[in-house]
Amino acid sequence: MIQKILIANRAEIAVRVIRTCRAMGIASVAVYSDADRASLHVRLADECVWIGPAAAAESYLNIERILEAAGAVGADAIHPGYGFLSENAAFAEACEKAGVKFIGPSAAAMRLMGSKTRARRAMREAGVPVVPGTTEPLANAAEAAATAAKIGYPVMLKAAGGGGGKGMRLVASADALGSAFEQARGEARQAFGNPDIYIEKAIRNPRHIEVQVMADEHGNVIHLGERECSLQRRHQKVLEEAPAPLVAEHPRLRAEITRAAVDAAKAAGYTNAGTVEFLADAKGHFYFLEMNTRLQVEHPVTEMITGLDLVREQIRVASGERLSVAQEDVRMRGHAIECRVYAEDPENEFLPSPGRITSLAEPSGPGVRVDSGAYEGWAVPIEYDPLIAKLIVWDETRAGAIGRLRSALREYTVGGIHTTLGFFREVVEDEDFCAGRIDTGFIGRWRQRRAKPDRSREQRIAVLAAGFHYLTSGREEGPAPRRDKSEWGISGRDALLR
Repeated sequence: MIQKILIANRAEIAVRVIRTCRAMGIASVAVYSDADRASLHVRLADECVWIGPAAAAESYLNIERILEAAGAVGADAIHPGYGFLSENAAFAEACEKAGVKFIGPSAAAMRLMGSKTRARRAMREAGVPVVPGTTEPLANAAEAAATAAKIGYPVMLKAAGGGGGKGMRLVASADALGSAFEQARGEARQAFGNPDIYIEKAIRNPRHIEVQVMADEHGNVIHLGERECSLQRRHQKVLEEAPAPLVAEHPRLRAEITRAAVDAAKAAGYTNAGTVEFLADAKGHFYFLEMNTRLQVEHPVTEMITGLDLVREQIRVASGERLSVAQEDVRMRGHAIECRVYAEDPENEFLPSPGRITSLAEPSGPGVRVDSGAYEGWAVPIEYDPLIAKLIVWDETRAGAIGRLRSALREYTVGGIHTTLGFFREVVEDEDFCAGRIDTGFIGRWRQRRAKPDRSREQRIAVLAAGFHYLTSGREEGPAPRRDKSEWGISGRDALLR
């Protein structure tokens, strides 16, 4: 078994890994930049090592410095968390050369699934449904136009070398394709150092469904059910849940999509934790999107419904052990929902809101979990992703989980900075969300609805105000408003007081 793990990450996910290490009796090592000297993961780890300035390129993305840190403390394994170097095949290879176990898949599997075009070819060969489009990078805008004409608009241009919404453009018509192609190439080059773009048929109002897979080094591959991650802003997830509400509408979907995910992992020669992502339409047809070759931000909802610690499974697999469960042992119970608590201002296009947390109250209780890297007095740095915590709830039913989430959100307060908590408090009251009528365009539509004034409500208030004036003035000015309960449903006075 691995004895000491260096966590090549920061904040919330580093804290998450440290806690499982502690439970397993494994020593943990935190790394930190100048911006993270006072971070919670540094305080909690058994040891900590400074790795450079605040700039990620000089610290958390610096392979040489991280391996030097691992060597200095005698770590025999590295957990990459998510983001930073977690899907960097060169880092996985460098760990192997340095004699340090990389807790994740092989470099070969990462390279295969990290290239969106190669992954699409591999999935087609494995019989996994793929969205119509190209399996090779587009040479130029003319080729993009020819392909789009063949598969039909709307189409999606995507970066071949990465995800997260970078280098992605939705194109509705031929006259917009040329400029969109150049914009996507430029953004892909800047974000991933790779300008290659491919094209797919755009799925209208898609649902984002993903499947958690685990594979050991003995050939065992299992799935741990599906998650729905359709609530997104700028192609970034903000709320995830398991199981997917879409499965309730299409019971056959779980068996088909999880089988496809396992087939995808086997085709890639995959080991350790990974997530196979799909787009699905309203009829339950699904298509391979990509594979994330790491632990996902939203992994806690899977842990809540299966009772498994995925970080523990990762460490066991990296130690050469078999998975602790077989497929027939996996049981999914209840419903879990996760909200990503970002230091962002939802009222200002979700722009980052760094600064000092002046007060903090986190919810607790049965079925409530908070994975956090924050504490009162900590200054959220501007240099990194603004995710500060994740609020996860569980209950026997989706309706019960939503109720529990409402309660937890009311208890959760963060002072000194803007966060997404207020945004979630409104979303969980939305009728469409509660009914499971969601897709990747939900937040955009919700914000439009929210921005429109409620004319009927304004008119109702005007009528009630007129009635109140009549009831209290003792004199009539013009026609008297009706005061019967049949019009207002309740008395005018009671309506105003409510």
